[in-house]
Amino acid sequence: MDKDLSGYRKSYEKATLLKHDIPENPLELFKVWFHEVDNHFNVDEANAMTISTLGLDGYPKSRVVLLKRFTYEGFVFYTNYESEKGKAIEDNPNVCLSFFWHVAERQVIIKGKAEKIADNLSDGYFESRPRGSQLGALVSQQSKVIEDREELEDRLNKLEQEYEGKQIPRPSNWGGYIVKPVEIEFWQGRPNRLHDRIRYKLQEDLDWHTERLQP
Repeated sequence: MDKDLSGYRKSYEKATLLKHDIPENPLELFKVWFHEVDNHFNVDEANAMTISTLGLDGYPKSRVVLLKRFTYEGFVFYTNYESEKGKAIEDNPNVCLSFFWHVAERQVIIKGKAEKIADNLSDGYFESRPRGSQLGALVSQQSKVIEDREELEDRLNKLEQEYEGKQIPRPSNWGGYIVKPVEIEFWQGRPNRLHDRIRYKLQEDLDWHTERLQP
């Protein structure tokens, strides 16, 4: 197989990112960008982000998860703590998050440390999920090998019967992480591949230092 993609071209011309226009705190800029993308660019699941971890086998691995909350403290998502990503985070909490909003010609890349959120916060979010998603968290032993899909369907049918008319409890191995950022880079596409890149780095005094990177 050989497919030449060298002819694919796009000129990025929708916006600029200039250092004198940005706030001191990167979470303020993220809030603005997310709002713009979510409300003005017709992006499906603007909260979809890629999380990269260093696996127990020594290889980095990236996969898409959904951002469920962001605050000045960090970025929150939910998963199975015993999944491949959960075990990787337990072994090495240094992770990278990235958003690519192609219609806005923007990327955000976040380096940070992941830690579990409080149980009561995970309980609250779990209770807000659709019933089918709650059952799915009980059904799947995430990342483990399974013979076929029918086994999953059988488990689901049994749990639907078991919990009919009952409240579904949050599994103890399922909950949230918050990624507390130490570095955030904002990338805005520009013509001639001379893209704008602004990086925020957290300092020891908890202030943020900003610098422009070459494209």
